[in-house]
Amino acid sequence: MPPRSIATGTISFGLVAIPIKLYTTTESANRVSFSMVHKECGSRVRYRYYCPTDDRLIERDEITKGYEFSKGQYVLFSQEELKAIDPEPTNAVEIKEFVPLEQVDPVYFEKAYYLGPDKGGAKPYRLLSQTLRKSKRAALAKYAARGKNYLVLLRPFEEGLVMQQLRYPEDLKAFSEVPIDDAEIDKKELDLAMQLVEQTASKSFKPDGYSDEVRKQVWDMIEQKIRGEEIVAPPEEEPKAQIIDLMEALKASLGESGESKRAGKTRKPPKRAPRKPAAKKKAAKRASRKK
Repeated sequence: MPPRSIATGTISFGLVAIPIKLYTTTESANRVSFSMVHKECGSRVRYRYYCPTDDRLIERDEITKGYEFSKGQYVLFSQEELKAIDPEPTNAVEIKEFVPLEQVDPVYFEKAYYLGPDKGGAKPYRLLSQTLRKSKRAALAKYAARGKNYLVLLRPFEEGLVMQQLRYPEDLKAFSEVPIDDAEIDKKELDLAMQLVEQTASKSFKPDGYSDEVRKQVWDMIEQKIRGEEIVAPPEEEPKAQIIDLMEALKASLGESGESKRAGKTRKPPKRAPRKPAAKKKAAKRASRKK
C-alpha cells in the first residue's frame, strides 16, 4: 500500500512549475508514547485550564492568545488579528538560489520531508532531481504553509528529492558562546587518536547496522505488562574505571578496538608436534639404558 501524502504543493523552477506531494520521513508506528491515566479507574485524564486570578476552571471559548511584553503583562490578540498575522498558506516552494550542498552545515537542518511528483509532474520532477545531483548543488527555497514562511533546502535523495526544513540564522546560537579552555595537543596523542579512528573507520555510512535498543526493550516490557507479567529491573552494570591520563586512555582504547575486531575472526588451533609411534619410543628407551 503506497504511503499517504500529508500535503501538496508546487515547486517553481524558473518558469517551470512542478506539482509535488509531501510525505513524512519517519514511521510514527514505531514511536512509544505514554498517556496520563488515573490509577484508580484506569481512565485517561484530560487537561483543564485554571485561572489563578479568578480561582476557577475556564472553558476554551474564554481563552485567547497573548504576548508577554513585561513580567505578568500581556498584549492580547483576537482570532481575526491572528489570522491577519499569519501568511496565506499557498504551499508554494519558490526556489531562490542554488548552493553547493557540502557548504550547508547540518546544524541548520530541522525536519525533512520526502517529495514525490503529483499528477503531470514526473518529468520536470526527475529533471530537477538529476540536475541537482549532477551539479552537486541544492536548491534554497521559501515554503509558505501552515501559517508560517519556512526556509527549505531541496536536495537529491536516492531516486528523487528531499525537502529539508532549515533553521533561520537568528534561531541559532553563536558557537562563540560555548566556553572552550586552551589546551595543547601532543603529536603522539594525535597519532594515537588517528590510529583509533582508522581502526574503527568504515568506507560508507550504513545505518542499517544500528537500532534503538532502548525502544525495543520498552516494547518488550509493554508486551510483558499486557500478558500480566511483572517487570524486574535488570541489575545495574558496574561503571568502568576512568583513566585520567590521556595517553593511557588512547592506548587502552586502541587495545579494546583491536580485540573487538579480532573477536569476529575464528582462531586456528595451534599445530601440535606429531606423536612418535609407541615402538619408536620403546626403542629409544632401550638405547638410552644400554648407554
